[in-house]
Amino acid sequence: MHILLTNDDGVAAPGLLALWRELITLGHTITIVAPANNMSAVGHRKTLHKPLRIDPAVLADGTTPAWSCSGSPADGVALALKGFLPDTVDLVVSGINPNFNLAQDLTYSGTVTAAMEGVIAGVPGVAVSTQARALAEYAPAAGWARRIVSLCLSRGLPTGVLLNLNVPKAPQGLKITRQGRRIYHDVAVIREDPRGRPYYWIGGDEPTGEAIEGTDVWAVTHGWASLTPLDLDLTAHHALAGLQGFVDAA
Repeated sequence: MHILLTNDDGVAAPGLLALWRELITLGHTITIVAPANNMSAVGHRKTLHKPLRIDPAVLADGTTPAWSCSGSPADGVALALKGFLPDTVDLVVSGINPNFNLAQDLTYSGTVTAAMEGVIAGVPGVAVSTQARALAEYAPAAGWARRIVSLCLSRGLPTGVLLNLNVPKAPQGLKITRQGRRIYHDVAVIREDPRGRPYYWIGGDEPTGEAIEGTDVWAVTHGWASLTPLDLDLTAHHALAGLQGFVDAA
Protein backbone atom coordinates (compact mmCIF):
# COMPACT_ATOMS: atom_id res chain seq x y z
CA MET A 1 0.00 0.00 0.00
CA HIS A 2 1.09 3.57 -0.72
CA ILE A 3 0.22 6.48 1.61
CA LEU A 4 0.56 10.13 0.60
CA LEU A 5 1.26 12.16 3.75
CA THR A 6 0.67 15.92 3.84
CA ASN A 7 -0.45 18.79 6.08
CA ASP A 8 -1.17 22.53 6.02
CA ASP A 9 1.37 23.70 8.60
CA GLY A 10 4.42 23.16 6.44
CA VAL A 11 6.90 20.38 5.90
CA ALA A 12 8.86 21.27 9.06
CA ALA A 13 5.82 21.14 11.38
CA PRO A 14 6.11 18.79 14.40
CA GLY A 15 2.68 17.26 13.80
CA LEU A 16 3.77 15.93 10.41
CA LEU A 17 6.83 14.29 11.95
CA ALA A 18 4.75 12.73 14.75
CA LEU A 19 2.29 11.33 12.22
CA TRP A 20 5.05 9.92 9.99
CA ARG A 21 6.73 8.19 12.95
CA GLU A 22 3.51 6.34 13.77
CA LEU A 23 2.41 5.50 10.24
CA ILE A 24 5.81 4.14 9.20
CA THR A 25 5.33 1.35 11.75
CA LEU A 26 2.50 -0.02 9.57
CA GLY A 27 5.08 -1.14 7.02
CA HIS A 28 3.58 0.61 4.00
CA THR A 29 5.26 2.95 1.52
CA ILE A 30 4.89 6.60 2.58
CA THR A 31 5.59 9.61 0.40
CA ILE A 32 5.52 13.05 2.02
CA VAL A 33 4.49 16.10 -0.03
CA ALA A 34 3.71 19.10 2.17
CA PRO A 35 3.65 22.88 1.79
CA ALA A 36 7.01 24.60 1.96
CA ASN A 37 5.53 27.14 4.42
CA ASN A 38 2.69 27.35 6.90
CA MET A 39 -0.60 27.37 4.97
CA SER A 40 -3.08 27.20 7.84
CA ALA A 41 -6.67 28.26 7.14
CA VAL A 42 -6.20 28.61 3.38
CA GLY A 43 -9.20 26.36 2.74
CA HIS A 44 -9.41 24.56 -0.59
CA ARG A 45 -7.20 27.04 -2.37
CA LYS A 46 -6.02 26.00 -5.84
CA THR A 47 -3.15 27.80 -7.60
CA LEU A 48 -3.98 28.44 -11.25
CA HIS A 49 -2.26 31.75 -11.99
CA LYS A 50 1.41 30.88 -11.48
CA PRO A 51 3.72 27.86 -11.75
CA LEU A 52 4.34 25.56 -8.81
CA ARG A 53 7.53 23.87 -7.66
CA ILE A 54 8.21 20.70 -5.72
CA ASP A 55 11.63 20.53 -4.07
CA PRO A 56 13.48 18.03 -1.86
CA ALA A 57 13.04 18.70 1.86
CA VAL A 58 13.32 17.04 5.27
CA LEU A 59 10.96 16.80 8.22
CA ALA A 60 11.49 18.54 11.57
CA ASP A 61 14.01 15.87 12.64
CA GLY A 62 16.35 17.11 9.92
CA THR A 63 16.81 13.66 8.37
CA THR A 64 13.52 12.17 7.13
CA PRO A 65 13.26 12.86 3.38
CA ALA A 66 10.19 14.64 2.06
CA TRP A 67 9.04 16.94 -0.72
CA SER A 68 7.95 20.54 -0.27
CA CYS A 69 5.40 22.22 -2.54
CA SER A 70 5.42 25.96 -3.17
CA GLY A 71 1.61 26.04 -3.26
CA SER A 72 -1.29 25.18 -0.99
CA PRO A 73 -2.02 21.82 0.68
CA ALA A 74 -4.51 20.99 -2.08
CA ASP A 75 -1.89 21.94 -4.70
CA GLY A 76 0.59 19.48 -3.24
CA VAL A 77 -1.93 16.64 -3.22
CA ALA A 78 -3.12 17.43 -6.74
CA LEU A 79 0.41 17.50 -8.15
CA ALA A 80 1.37 14.30 -6.35
CA LEU A 81 -1.65 12.40 -7.64
CA LYS A 82 -1.67 13.85 -11.15
CA GLY A 83 1.84 12.99 -12.23
CA PHE A 84 4.57 13.90 -9.76
CA LEU A 85 4.43 10.46 -8.16
CA PRO A 86 4.90 7.58 -10.59
CA ASP A 87 3.17 5.06 -8.31
CA THR A 88 -0.52 4.77 -7.42
CA VAL A 89 -1.56 6.25 -4.06
CA ASP A 90 -4.04 4.27 -1.96
CA LEU A 91 -4.74 6.79 0.81
CA VAL A 92 -4.12 10.48 1.51
CA VAL A 93 -3.43 11.30 5.17
CA SER A 94 -3.27 14.94 6.26
CA GLY A 95 -2.06 16.32 9.60
CA ILE A 96 -1.52 16.42 12.43
CA ASN A 97 -3.01 19.90 12.79
CA PRO A 98 -2.17 21.59 16.13
CA ASN A 99 -5.77 22.77 16.61
CA PHE A 100 -9.08 20.94 16.28
CA ASN A 101 -10.92 21.04 12.95
CA LEU A 102 -14.57 20.76 13.95
CA ALA A 103 -17.92 21.72 12.43
CA GLN A 104 -17.59 24.74 10.11
CA ASP A 105 -13.81 24.75 10.61
CA LEU A 106 -13.78 22.33 7.68
CA THR A 107 -14.47 25.19 5.26
CA TYR A 108 -11.30 26.97 6.40
CA SER A 109 -9.00 24.04 7.06
CA GLY A 110 -6.11 23.31 4.72
CA THR A 111 -5.67 20.04 6.61
CA VAL A 112 -9.15 18.79 5.76
CA THR A 113 -9.23 20.17 2.23
CA ALA A 114 -5.96 18.42 1.41
CA ALA A 115 -7.76 15.14 2.15
CA MET A 116 -10.73 16.41 0.10
CA GLU A 117 -8.43 16.94 -2.86
CA GLY A 118 -7.56 13.28 -2.67
CA VAL A 119 -11.25 12.33 -2.76
CA ILE A 120 -11.78 14.52 -5.81
CA ALA A 121 -9.02 12.53 -7.51
CA GLY A 122 -10.62 9.23 -6.49
CA VAL A 123 -8.35 8.51 -3.49
CA PRO A 124 -9.88 8.26 0.01
CA GLY A 125 -8.46 10.50 2.71
CA VAL A 126 -8.04 10.96 6.45
CA ALA A 127 -7.52 14.34 8.16
CA VAL A 128 -6.07 14.37 11.68
CA SER A 129 -6.20 17.22 14.22
CA THR A 130 -5.54 17.71 17.92
CA GLN A 131 -4.54 20.44 20.35
CA ALA A 132 -0.77 20.44 20.76
CA ARG A 133 2.19 22.77 20.93
CA ALA A 134 5.10 20.39 21.63
CA LEU A 135 6.07 17.25 19.71
CA ALA A 136 5.22 14.92 22.61
CA GLU A 137 1.66 16.27 22.77
CA TYR A 138 0.89 14.86 19.32
CA ALA A 139 1.36 11.27 20.50
CA PRO A 140 -2.31 10.44 21.32
CA ALA A 141 -3.53 11.76 17.95
CA ALA A 142 -0.73 9.97 16.10
CA GLY A 143 -1.61 6.69 17.79
CA TRP A 144 -5.29 6.95 16.92
CA ALA A 145 -4.38 7.98 13.38
CA ARG A 146 -2.30 4.83 12.98
CA ARG A 147 -5.26 2.66 14.02
CA ILE A 148 -7.71 4.43 11.73
CA VAL A 149 -5.32 4.41 8.75
CA SER A 150 -4.65 0.70 9.23
CA LEU A 151 -8.40 0.00 9.17
CA CYS A 152 -8.91 2.20 6.11
CA LEU A 153 -6.24 0.29 4.20
CA SER A 154 -7.52 -3.14 5.23
CA ARG A 155 -11.27 -2.52 5.01
CA GLY A 156 -11.51 0.40 2.58
CA LEU A 157 -13.86 3.38 2.61
CA PRO A 158 -17.00 4.08 0.59
CA THR A 159 -16.38 5.92 -2.66
CA GLY A 160 -16.12 9.68 -2.17
CA VAL A 161 -15.70 9.54 1.62
CA LEU A 162 -12.99 11.04 3.78
CA LEU A 163 -12.62 10.78 7.54
CA ASN A 164 -12.07 13.72 9.88
CA LEU A 165 -10.33 12.63 13.10
CA ASN A 166 -10.03 14.98 16.09
CA VAL A 167 -8.21 13.72 19.17
CA PRO A 168 -8.00 15.48 22.56
CA LYS A 169 -4.84 15.21 24.64
CA ALA A 170 -6.08 12.31 26.82
CA PRO A 171 -8.91 10.61 24.91
CA GLN A 172 -11.04 8.08 26.77
CA GLY A 173 -11.99 6.34 23.50
CA LEU A 174 -13.42 6.96 20.06
CA LYS A 175 -16.88 8.17 19.00
CA ILE A 176 -18.33 8.18 15.49
CA THR A 177 -19.84 11.64 15.12
CA ARG A 178 -21.56 14.06 12.79
CA GLN A 179 -20.54 17.66 12.19
CA GLY A 180 -21.52 20.04 14.94
CA ARG A 181 -21.77 23.81 15.00
CA ARG A 182 -18.95 26.21 15.78
CA ILE A 183 -19.46 29.65 17.29
CA TYR A 184 -16.80 32.13 16.17
CA HIS A 185 -15.73 35.24 18.06
CA ASP A 186 -13.79 36.99 15.30
CA VAL A 187 -13.29 40.72 15.34
CA ALA A 188 -11.67 43.07 12.84
CA VAL A 189 -8.93 45.11 14.53
CA ILE A 190 -8.40 48.40 12.67
CA ARG A 191 -5.01 50.11 12.84
CA GLU A 192 -3.07 52.69 10.87
CA ASP A 193 0.26 52.32 9.11
CA PRO A 194 2.95 55.05 9.43
CA ARG A 195 1.35 56.95 6.54
CA GLY A 196 -2.06 57.05 8.19
CA ARG A 197 -3.69 54.42 5.99
CA PRO A 198 -5.92 51.91 7.74
CA TYR A 199 -5.16 48.21 7.77
CA TYR A 200 -7.10 45.35 9.30
CA TRP A 201 -6.22 42.32 11.38
CA ILE A 202 -8.74 39.55 12.00
CA GLY A 203 -8.50 38.34 15.58
CA GLY A 204 -10.65 37.45 18.55
CA ASP A 205 -11.05 34.73 21.13
CA GLU A 206 -10.81 31.04 20.30
CA PRO A 207 -13.99 29.60 18.76
CA THR A 208 -16.40 27.70 20.94
CA GLY A 209 -19.24 25.44 19.88
CA GLU A 210 -22.59 23.89 20.68
CA ALA A 211 -21.87 20.65 22.52
CA ILE A 212 -24.85 18.70 21.14
CA GLU A 213 -24.53 14.99 21.82
CA GLY A 214 -23.49 13.01 18.78
CA THR A 215 -21.47 15.82 17.22
CA ASP A 216 -17.73 16.27 16.86
CA VAL A 217 -17.83 19.31 19.15
CA TRP A 218 -19.59 17.30 21.88
CA ALA A 219 -17.14 14.41 21.60
CA VAL A 220 -13.92 16.40 22.08
CA THR A 221 -15.54 18.56 24.76
CA HIS A 222 -16.22 15.39 26.76
CA GLY A 223 -12.80 13.87 26.21
CA TRP A 224 -13.52 11.53 23.30
CA ALA A 225 -11.72 11.26 20.00
CA SER A 226 -14.14 12.14 17.21
CA LEU A 227 -14.28 10.42 13.81
CA THR A 228 -16.61 12.07 11.31
CA PRO A 229 -17.25 10.67 7.81
CA LEU A 230 -17.49 13.43 5.21
CA ASP A 231 -18.35 13.66 1.54
CA LEU A 232 -18.30 16.54 -0.92
CA ASP A 233 -22.06 16.74 -1.51
CA LEU A 234 -22.97 20.13 0.00
CA THR A 235 -26.60 19.92 -1.12
CA ALA A 236 -29.09 20.85 1.61
CA HIS A 237 -31.31 17.86 0.83
CA HIS A 238 -33.88 18.83 3.47
CA ALA A 239 -34.47 22.13 1.61
CA LEU A 240 -35.12 20.67 -1.86
CA ALA A 241 -38.85 20.12 -1.44
CA GLY A 242 -39.42 23.56 0.06
CA LEU A 243 -37.58 25.27 -2.76
CA GLN A 244 -40.00 23.80 -5.31
CA GLY A 245 -42.24 26.69 -4.35
CA PHE A 246 -39.63 29.05 -5.81
CA VAL A 247 -40.04 27.33 -9.17
CA ASP A 248 -43.83 27.50 -9.00
CA ALA A 249 -43.77 31.20 -8.09
CA ALA A 250 -41.16 32.24 -10.65
